[in-house]
Parts: sequence; structure tokens; C-alpha cells
Amino acid sequence: MFNVFHIGEEKDFSWSMIGNIAEGRRNLGEGMPVMMYRLFQYSLRSELSRRFSEDMAKELFRKAGELSGREFALHMLDLTLPLNDFLASLQNSLEVYKIGILRIEKFDPHTGDVVLTVGEDLDCSGLPVTGDQVCNYDEGFLSGVLKEYTGKDYHVKEVDCWASGARVCRFEANVDQQAKV
Repeated sequence: MFNVFHIGEEKDFSWSMIGNIAEGRRNLGEGMPVMMYRLFQYSLRSELSRRFSEDMAKELFRKAGELSGREFALHMLDLTLPLNDFLASLQNSLEVYKIGILRIEKFDPHTGDVVLTVGEDLDCSGLPVTGDQVCNYDEGFLSGVLKEYTGKDYHVKEVDCWASGARVCRFEANVDQQAKV
């Protein structure tokens, strides 16, 4: 058995670190208010920005999101499904786990590029309008899911966000051309 808090020993995240939630939270269960999730996320983002830089905090959230997206895809999605069925399964999973309401706006079957939206996004829906795109974790998460399904590296960029004044988060996901070289 591993100790995730062992000092001096690097640990890569794995699905097993989530543990047995049903056993550990017999009374409280899996539900948790979005407010508590955001308290964790935005306080951590603030501390990372303060200690390093805002750009570094965003990159760390993207990388963590990508790792989470890959693990989520491997453990919660059927990667053998045909594309349309896979996307329907992903949409359903994101709703069931209350991450958001996924819609595919455009898909190019020749390039693999996709434009998608997430409504009622866990990370930002209801935030004050600041003019920023704040869903860096989501960028990484979607990139990780797409990578596991397609086997290709994806660059995912949020182009609309609740915090920028939009009412859905819109992401452009492009196959990473640099990874092909």
C-alpha cells in the first residue's frame, strides 16, 4: 500500500488514490456542494499564482485536468465505442457526475478537430464577469479524454466562458500538430 503523503517520494496520480468513497463516507455520501469544490479550486489557484505566477497556475491546472481526464476516460468511459456512441456516453457521464452539460457544436472527421460547449460548468457557471477564461482545468480534462479515446494529443483552448460574459463555456479542441512531428 502506498502513502500519498510520504515526504521525499514522488507519486504520480492514479485512480486508486480516489479510494473507496462509499466505505469512507457512509453517512455523508458522495455529494458535495459546488461551493466547496470552488473554495478548494480557487484558493489553490490563488496560492499557486501568488507563489509562482498566474500563467504557471493556469498551466498546472491544465496539466492536472489532463491527467484527470485521462484517468476518467480509462476508468469511467468505454473507449471501444464508435465515435457518436462515445460522445453520447461522455455527455451522459458529465451530466451524471454534475460536471456540466456537454454539446458538440462542430466536428471535422478528417482532422479530428472539435468545437464543444459545456453549460452549467462546474468550474465557472455563476461566477462574476471578469473578462477572463478561467476553465483551465476543463481544457486539460477534455484534452485528456480526447487523447485516451483517439490516441492523439489534443490542444484544447477555451474561447468563451461564463467569466468572460458568455453563458456557456466553448472549447476548441485541435489535434496537436507539434505532436505529429
